[in-house]
Amino acid sequence: MVPENSSKKSRQGFSVFFRVVVCLAILLIGGLGMWRLTRMKKPPVETKTEIHRLQVDTVVVNPETVPVFMSGFGVTRSLNEVAVAPEVSGKVVAIHPRLETGEVIPAGDMLFEVDPVNYRAGLKEAEAADSRWRSTIERLRKQAVIDARRLKTLERTRDLAGAEFKRIQTLFESDHVGTRSGVERAEQAFNAAKDHADQMAQAVALYPIRIKEAQSSQAAARAGLSLARANLARCRATAPFTGRIKTVRIEKGQFVPAGQPVLTLADDSVLEIRIPLDSRDARRWLDFDETPTTSQTAWFSRLKPRVCTVYWTEDKKGHQWQGRLDRIVQFDSTARTLTVAVQVDARAAVSAAGGGLPLVAGMFCEVRIPGRSLENVFQLPRPAVSFENTVYLAVDDHLRTRPVQVARIDGDTVYVSGGLKSGDRVITTRLVDPLENTLLQIEE
Repeated sequence: MVPENSSKKSRQGFSVFFRVVVCLAILLIGGLGMWRLTRMKKPPVETKTEIHRLQVDTVVVNPETVPVFMSGFGVTRSLNEVAVAPEVSGKVVAIHPRLETGEVIPAGDMLFEVDPVNYRAGLKEAEAADSRWRSTIERLRKQAVIDARRLKTLERTRDLAGAEFKRIQTLFESDHVGTRSGVERAEQAFNAAKDHADQMAQAVALYPIRIKEAQSSQAAARAGLSLARANLARCRATAPFTGRIKTVRIEKGQFVPAGQPVLTLADDSVLEIRIPLDSRDARRWLDFDETPTTSQTAWFSRLKPRVCTVYWTEDKKGHQWQGRLDRIVQFDSTARTLTVAVQVDARAAVSAAGGGLPLVAGMFCEVRIPGRSLENVFQLPRPAVSFENTVYLAVDDHLRTRPVQVARIDGDTVYVSGGLKSGDRVITTRLVDPLENTLLQIEE
């Protein structure tokens, strides 16, 4: 018999040998697989190393003279608006057939009419008073002529009575002819004739005064007659100009008191837009008429009548009109603004660029106002200038930073007055903290 220990050692040796063989087989298979995979792998393509360049847009700048434009916003309004009120009180007996808000009434058309019955009666009464005083003056003049003739007769009677009195008095005192009672009667007759003559002379002297008083009364009567005629004419209210009805507060059959506005008439022949401008911009760029004047008024001189462009904010491209800079309206020290007025006449208001709606009262518009010119400035797009007032230049395909002096910013355009020279190539691409001397790929 084989010993039991020898049998166990034989089995253990075989197990170790089997494991070694399996491990070697696995390593061999793995090595063959790696070799196969290595054979299948292609070498990487060789790439060329390139220097990275910053791609930018540039523009070559040159100094130029450009007009300055100031922009502002305002609401279009009619230049003239009239609140129409009845000048006499009464019942409304007629109104215009198209007396409605938004209607256009021609000049001279009747707007409304107040009942004229009472005013016709007043006119007749005034005419009668004028006629009465005219007759009175005529009567006084004729009476003055008659009394002047009577005065001559009475004066002659007075003279005769005086002579008779002296004769009878002389005869009685010198020749003792006659009686004392006869002398007294003669004196009494003389005194009566003298009194009549004096009274008539006084009446004749007062006739010019009485005629003048009557003429004054006639003038007052004629004034009343003119007022009565005016009141009768005022019963009918007419349009003072061709205008648009803005508001209406009157109906047929309504009683209206004198002086109370019942409708508003707007004259749309000339429209006006009032635009507040920054006082500093106005001081620098508004073009005033510097012609010396003798005016003693402490106010702004007249503005030169520049042509302005009006844009409707709802459609700037489709609705544009031409206006005229007219005057300075006011200065607001609180807001530090100067308000200017731009006027647009009706012919320009209905001819919008490209057709479309006319310019009408109530539209909110932007107005572009030309001012003085900037000389020797460089015009750049807004992205080309940083908030620190610096620009980036392309110099020999490298980026350079340069500080500049900004003269004015107008929307998306910046006008530079210093820091650049003719021929500089300015980068217009917006850059954020670029590195100095960065290589550039330039596009015009």
